[in-house]
Parts: sequence; C-alpha cells; structure tokens
Amino acid sequence: MAATRNKKNAPAETSAGIAKSPTGIAGLDEITEGGLPAGRPTLVCGAAGCGKTMLAAEFLVKGATEYAEPGVFMMFEESTEELVENMRSLGFDLDQLQQQKKLALDFVRVERSEIEETGEYDLEGLFIRLGYAIDSIGAKRVVLDTVEALFAGVPNHAILRAELRRLFRWLKDKGVTAIITAERGESAFTRYGLEEYVADCVILLDHRIEDQVSTRRLRVVKYRGSAHGTNEYPFLIGRHGISVLPITSMALNHQASRERMSTGIGGLDEMLGGQGIYRGSSLLVSGAPGTGKSSMAASFVDAACARGEKAILFTYEESESQLLRNMESIGLKLRRWVDKGLLKIESTRPTLQGLEQHLAHVYDLVRDLHPQVVAVDPISNLTAQKDDSGLKLTLMRLIDFLKTEGTTALLTSLTADAAPLPVATSEVGVSSLMDSWLLLANVAVNGERTRTLQVLKSRGMPHSNQVREFVFSDTGVDLVDVYLYGDQVLTGTARVAHEAQVLAANDLRGRDHERRLRDLANRRKALDAQIAALNTEALERAGEVEFAIERETMEALGAQERARSIAAKRGTASTGGKVAPQPASPKG
Repeated sequence: MAATRNKKNAPAETSAGIAKSPTGIAGLDEITEGGLPAGRPTLVCGAAGCGKTMLAAEFLVKGATEYAEPGVFMMFEESTEELVENMRSLGFDLDQLQQQKKLALDFVRVERSEIEETGEYDLEGLFIRLGYAIDSIGAKRVVLDTVEALFAGVPNHAILRAELRRLFRWLKDKGVTAIITAERGESAFTRYGLEEYVADCVILLDHRIEDQVSTRRLRVVKYRGSAHGTNEYPFLIGRHGISVLPITSMALNHQASRERMSTGIGGLDEMLGGQGIYRGSSLLVSGAPGTGKSSMAASFVDAACARGEKAILFTYEESESQLLRNMESIGLKLRRWVDKGLLKIESTRPTLQGLEQHLAHVYDLVRDLHPQVVAVDPISNLTAQKDDSGLKLTLMRLIDFLKTEGTTALLTSLTADAAPLPVATSEVGVSSLMDSWLLLANVAVNGERTRTLQVLKSRGMPHSNQVREFVFSDTGVDLVDVYLYGDQVLTGTARVAHEAQVLAANDLRGRDHERRLRDLANRRKALDAQIAALNTEALERAGEVEFAIERETMEALGAQERARSIAAKRGTASTGGKVAPQPASPKG
C-alpha cells in the first residue's frame, strides 16, 4: 500500500509519504488533500441523520467504480435490502456491484452470545467473517456501520478499550482502508469516547437547524501524518451523492478568457469599452427596489439566447409566468427562448431550502445544462438575516464554481438608497469578489424619480466614469446619452424641457436666418435690376454717341468732298476748258 499513485486505481501518496485513498466525494478529497489514509481506519462520527452511512457507502461505491478498489460493507443495524434501496435514491446500484464482485454486503445481527467465549467478549468470530468477505472479492476498502451496535451491552470499560484497539489493529494488518461509523456522544465525539483516540483520521458530521433551515457540516478533527483543512465545511446529500463545499474555492486556478460579450444593453457595452464584459467573468448589479435589476438580468439572458447560447435565470421573487409576462412589457420576449430550450427559468422561494441546498441545486443545473450564461436575481434574498456570514461564503463558492466552468454570471443585489445620494454598498459583501460592479439608483429631482446607472468597477478593461440615465421602452432597456448643461447633468423631464427649449431656440434662430437670407436675396435682386437699368441706359447712350460720331464723320467727309469738287470746278474755268500745261521739272 506504500506504492506511489501513478494511475487512478492506485493509492495516492503525498509529499510527506502518506499514502491516501481518494474517496471520490466532491470536495472531501480537496479538504483532506488527497483522500483518507490508505490502509488505515477512519472514524466518521455524528448524530442521527447527519449522513454517516451515506458517506461510507459512497466511499465504497466510488472506490469500486472509479478506482478499481472493491469494498466490503458490514452493517449491524440496517439490513442489506434497506441499504440497497436507500442508496438507489442516490443513483447507486449496489445489487449490480455485488454481481460484478466489486462489492460485498453483509448484515450482521449482533447477539452477544454469538461473540462471547468463556464469558469474555471476543471479536474473533467477527474477524473471521469479515476476513472471508475481504478475501472473496479482494477488497481494498471496508465499512463497519455502526460500532456502537457491535459493542452494545459491554459494561467492562477495559474490555471495550482492548477490543476497540484490537479491531483497529486488525484492520491495519489487513491493509484495507476502513471507515468505521459511530454515534455522537454527549461530551465526546463518540458514545464511548475511545474510538477517536485509536483512529488515524476522525471526521465529524453535524446536522443542525438554524432559523428553521437544516444544514449539514463536516469537519476533519484529526488526520495523522497529513495536512488537512481544519474548518467546518457544509456538505449536501443530493441526487448525485454527497458534495462537500467548497468544491472549487480551495485554489484560484481557473483560466481567464480574453473574449468579450455583449450585456444586451448597447449603452452599457459602450460604457464598458465598447465591447461589453469578458466571457466567464462575474457581474454584480446592485440597486434599490425599482431600479431595474430584474430587467437588466432579463436583458442579459435574452442577449445570450439571441446569440444561440444557453442560459439559466434563477429568480427568487417572481414565478416563471409572472416574469415572462412582465418582461414582455419592455419588449423582451423570453418565452420563445424557453420554448426553444435555450433558456431555463428556475423560480423558487428562498425559504424552500438552505443556502447549501440552493448552491447544490445551481451546481446540478449548471452541470446538466452547461449554460454559457447564468443570472441570479437577487442574491440578497437567499437569506432572511441581514448579516449572514454564510451567504458570503456560499456566493464565493458559486462565483468560483461558475468561473471554473467558464460560465458568465450576472448577480443582482438589493441595496438601500441613502439620502441624498445612493450609497455604493453591497449588503452581502461580495462586491470585492466580482469582476465588474454596476450601481443602479433612483434619483428624485424636480418632483420626479429618475433611474441612473454607473460603473463602479470593471477589472481589466477601460470603463466610463459617467452617470447615465437608465430607461425602459417598448424595445427593451437602454441608456440615455449624457446631457450636459453648463456644469450639470440633466436627466428626466429637466433634460426633456431643456431639449425642448434648445429646439425652440434653434427653430427661432433658423427662422431668423431664413428672413435674413430672403432680405439679402431681395436686395441682390434690386441691385441686379438697377445694374440692368444702368446697363440699358449705358447702351442707349453708347448708341447715341456712336450715332453722333458717325453723323459728324459723315458730315466731315461730305464737306471734304464738296471742297474738292469746288476746287476742281474752279481750276477748269480758268484754262478755258483746257488743261493748262504743267511746267517741266528742272534738270540738272
């Protein structure tokens, strides 16, 4: 049993050299850092109804089915038929495991006369019977349920101590990993107060009632040779067996996606860097009643379904029918996604079950449906107490689990408005765990209530620091653009009134501009007419001038002609009608 665990069907070995047998129970192996001590006895004690038999039986079933370690279940109070029937409710078929020689069930009816020899209490007969069962199937695991029935009616404390030590030593010598269940004592972990001292590992189970809600707790009291979680952890008995919580909050090793996805509200996506939030991240929406938290959650899952993704909406205030009807008033037709199988609406009252049961229910649905998006509305209704430390731990496990699954989560939380401004607080104290945090508030100004939204934080991305007005319409939820007037941000009717004033002023200014343009056009027309008249007058005067010039030119030419004619006539008359000879030009 000291071999190093290299395969699934071999015991694990820690760095300190302590071999361990994994239980296969979700969460318990993380708390014990690998499982129960291999080849050693473990004591599981607790009051009636805390789940001792269930834990022991699942330890055997998981060992036989997942780790190739057959087991023997020896019971002293419950018959074989009763155990088989009870375990069937968890989905474990013990009859089939018996047929496959992976499990041996043995009901021992304890009679003191059968285990006494010569007047002394002796377990030799039990050892022979148990040894035969172990050898018949090659068992590696053993469960004895419960040890009180085995030692009933033994008044001698010294004999009881000796036989207990002998029983635990015999189990160690057989090399089997054993679980011995025991009832809780009044002043000790067990009725006799001895078993916890001889066991190598002691696990205490507790079933308590707080505020009429039942919860189960598990604590590893001691674990020889190994480190282990020492806190008290809640655990559940569900459809798939026992789950010890936290399952995923032991280490922060989930992968962070770089892909961005829309929130379903265009204005909010713009405030978150224009691309929405990171896929697989967590978004907290805090706000007072009536600020629109449920509508935002509905928009979130509606956008996911519109992309063809699966979504689950957990609502603790409205029934499914009421939610579908109310969301139709703002244009969100969620019923179509429900009919297509893309949306699962889980509507329950918070008081139906405890925090652990709610958490286990979320785990089961997420594992069964594998949604890309989960919305919880609201988380503050999961508890009736104002300051419930268990709620923060539960939500921490839920957030870690969804991140490990790669599921994007939106959680709403109810807060109160403190006059005159909303207080940015989360009543459940999980805001520091969230990747993004939005605050919705009601602002009363000018006799009216206005919804506002602001991004308080958003890790890993740029985001707006503005306060935006949050409105509902027939097409869903949207944000109104920031309206600045001087050094103020106007919202509601103040914004509408100022917009109307601006529109009226712009209209009046436009009319004045049109009047001025018309006057200018008329002036241009008048000037054009004057220019045309002057051009006409200039043309007329130019014609008159040209005519006068032509007339004067003609008169001058006529005078010259008359002068030449008169001159010619005078020359002819002086020569008697002959032409006078011209004098010869001088030579030389």
